[in-house]
Amino acid sequence: MITVSEVTKGFGGRTLFRDVNVAFSPGANYGLTGPNGCGKSTFMKILLHAEETDQGTVNLPRRVGWLRQDQAAFDEHRAIDTVIMGNQRLWSAMVEREALYAKEDLTDEDGERLGELEGIVAEEDGYEAEARAAILLDGLGVTQAEHEKKLSELQAGARVRVLLAQALFGDPDALLLDEPTNGLDMDAIIWLEEFLVAYAGVLVVISHDRRFLNAVCDHIADIDYETIIIYPGNYDEMVRQKAQVRNRVDKDNAAREKKIAQLQDFIARFAAGTRSSQTRSRAKQVEKLRPEEVKRSNIARPFIRFPSGEPSGRDVLHVENLSHSYGDDLVFEGFHADVQRGDKVAILGRNGVGKTTLVRALLSDENQLAGKVKWGHNTRIGVFGHDHRDRITPGRTVYSWLFEQRPEVGEQHVRGILGRMLFSNKDGEKPTATLSGGEAARLVMCELMLLEHNVLVLDEPTDHLDLESCSALREALEAYDGTVFFVTHDRDLASVANKIWTYPQHRELIHYGGSLDEYVDWHRKYYAATA
Repeated sequence: MITVSEVTKGFGGRTLFRDVNVAFSPGANYGLTGPNGCGKSTFMKILLHAEETDQGTVNLPRRVGWLRQDQAAFDEHRAIDTVIMGNQRLWSAMVEREALYAKEDLTDEDGERLGELEGIVAEEDGYEAEARAAILLDGLGVTQAEHEKKLSELQAGARVRVLLAQALFGDPDALLLDEPTNGLDMDAIIWLEEFLVAYAGVLVVISHDRRFLNAVCDHIADIDYETIIIYPGNYDEMVRQKAQVRNRVDKDNAAREKKIAQLQDFIARFAAGTRSSQTRSRAKQVEKLRPEEVKRSNIARPFIRFPSGEPSGRDVLHVENLSHSYGDDLVFEGFHADVQRGDKVAILGRNGVGKTTLVRALLSDENQLAGKVKWGHNTRIGVFGHDHRDRITPGRTVYSWLFEQRPEVGEQHVRGILGRMLFSNKDGEKPTATLSGGEAARLVMCELMLLEHNVLVLDEPTDHLDLESCSALREALEAYDGTVFFVTHDRDLASVANKIWTYPQHRELIHYGGSLDEYVDWHRKYYAATA
């Protein structure tokens, strides 16, 4: 059980939440939701006692697993050992035991201590520790060869996976996970979902992946109205409940306002006449009927629409016998594909197989070994790349940078697009160098909306977006009448695709014919058969 009592926290002169009283129960999985900037990560840090409250207390169970951010602290440790450190009691006992066994002469006191340490190791299932840690690493896509490497020798994505395995290790009483799917491919996300559904402790998780929250969570702890409200059910059910509650309050308030207007009209007409007692009675009714003061919700959903302008030709892209390398490494070879106007192509596969390399191959002949990439008539391509932040020129304001991209449309049009993407007039004067990851992503989306491309190439566009923005992007791609190529691990976004390009294995790139759900099922069976 995690209990939160009378917790208040403000930041930068703004109250994030006030007098919060919630309990997170064992056996329940809670999604912690709210838009970017509402205080989700701050609240998670408060739960971990890594952030002070303005007032109030938090009580945690004995063993808590959490996704650490301090990767450098484990640089000199093997990946397998880093995972086992998730159970600090076990790890400390194993280290001390190893030091005692390394001594040439053991005293009687050493022998007694060894007995105590062996007891701790046995209590914590330490004799199976490496095997259990390896299962976690395998499930999260860390290769066997990487298990024995120091964390400093691994790529950034693998290090994050090791630290996630560390959080999961040793059956903690509670799990606190902030964006655990970041950097995970679809296979690892599905594995993590199954692990968390079977987990018996109390889980609190932050994620911008709607399908992940729906699959894993049976409760939602939503930060809104300066408090935290617990809703039963998954994310979609919370959205429905929240809308129903708000609609009921709004309708009730509208009825009260109508009644108040009638009473005030009566008071205005007869206050000075013979009906003064009746007007006093109605004035009391007005006070009783005052609408409930409902704090304003912090939910703000962007409106994303990508105009395509003048359409491209019917045949948008022809790829013939394409082979590509990255340095000396062959990424794929002999790839063929044809794409027509209006197609939506999802590029899927495990991390590191070459999805971004494929995107770059479509846009440039650099590192191309053989084959042909031919774009069709009148294709105007807009790109949201991994390095999208580099597109935004420093030394500008948000508004001036966007205005420079297409000044002929005028200030009002540019500010309108910024407003639809939740940039206020004040935000428009913010220096581009100070933008957060989410703000930079939304600004590049503004550019794509402004320039009216008829082809979009998007590489992990949901990174740094909150749930509301991810849902808005999905709807925008569904409504877009141009052609889209997009790399993603977000199954909700991938479900809009009518074509799937995927890497079943290293150096093999194919066009899979089937729906996303069929692909996921086929993909898992494929890897199970080849494992």
